[in-house]
Amino acid sequence: QVQLVESGGGLVQPGGSLRLSCVPSETDVTWYVMGWYRRAPEKLRELVAIVTNSGGTKYADSVKGRFTIFGYKVKTAAYLQMDELKPDDTAVYYCFANLRAQGGDRRDYWGQGTQVTVSL
Repeated sequence: QVQLVESGGGLVQPGGSLRLSCVPSETDVTWYVMGWYRRAPEKLRELVAIVTNSGGTKYADSVKGRFTIFGYKVKTAAYLQMDELKPDDTAVYYCFANLRAQGGDRRDYWGQGTQVTVSL
């Protein structure tokens, strides 16, 4: 069973930066889409950013110009560079991947979530 291993969350002051990473636990996978969703307290889960294996990207309007997503094929991994963070960015961030493991079916996978807190 492939797992998505997330890292990079934490506490940062407004205006600061963080970088999230998401790496599948198995290396022999083919990924199609990777990205992040987030859920803030008492809010619905929302898409933050996704990247396709052809290089296409999509961002939430609230993070455009501040967040950048990178996806790598040679070593399957995705990174989310978050700059100019705001208190409204405080949430649990969940990595997402649509991929096919060796010998398996193409399906969606989710990370365990990492807390991002933007506060003084």
